[in-house]
Amino acid sequence: MSKNIFIIAALSFLVGCASTGSPPADPLEGLNRATFKFNDAVDKAVLIPVAKGYQAVTPEFVRKGVTNAFSNVGDASSSVNNLLQGKPTQAASDLGRLLINSTLGILGLFDVATPMGLNRNNEDFGQTLGKWGVGSGPYLVLPLMGPSTMRDAVGRVPDSYIGYSRQIGHVPTRNQTLGLDIINIRAELLKTTQTLDEASLDKYQFLRDAYLQRRLSQVYDGTVPQAARDGLLDNLEAPIEADKGAIKTETRSIPTTSNAPPSPTAPIVKSADKK
Repeated sequence: MSKNIFIIAALSFLVGCASTGSPPADPLEGLNRATFKFNDAVDKAVLIPVAKGYQAVTPEFVRKGVTNAFSNVGDASSSVNNLLQGKPTQAASDLGRLLINSTLGILGLFDVATPMGLNRNNEDFGQTLGKWGVGSGPYLVLPLMGPSTMRDAVGRVPDSYIGYSRQIGHVPTRNQTLGLDIINIRAELLKTTQTLDEASLDKYQFLRDAYLQRRLSQVYDGTVPQAARDGLLDNLEAPIEADKGAIKTETRSIPTTSNAPPSPTAPIVKSADKK
């Protein structure tokens, strides 16, 4: 915990030293772009080849079972966060999903809860903090983890205590489980990455804006007040003196729903559950 506090304090210091030429939502743009470039290089050199190999040798129904199993673990965190947000009905639904899929679904390999009307809600502690009025803070690109914000980075800590990483004491098994989780999700995102590479002129900016708008939508459960929407869009615009007027047009064209494309490094972006 002390290590996490130190990291947060260091990031706060960097925010204070940030360049004024960046959008208000991304005061660390220079550092973030460098980290994004590093993550993208690792993704192309390691994750994509491994994910393609995994996809080639693993039948689709097996990959689906792996996805279901990890999502099943995420329902535990979602249930707790729904309760913390004052949404007992959704909390009960996620808990019901966990119990049904862990038993009838054979440890979550099969999603039998969704056909029964128990839909996944996907809540995390970052959303819980946002629900109770904590601002997102500056945008951050975390090394090997991808898009985040100061608030979401802090939210990873309590979520990690509910996820499988804290429940598996045998280190090799825990590492292998984490590796499988990352590779499986990365394989699911291969088509999305190809589309993003072909469509985006500035992939960093597109992912940043899409991530922030998606998270805003998740905090408000898909119904974002116009004031909050406009506030985020204004904060994504660079100062006039930076001569980045093109950002305004491209930013406002990005969807604000929760269906915005995920990051190529999304397998590590998640905390305890897969978004």
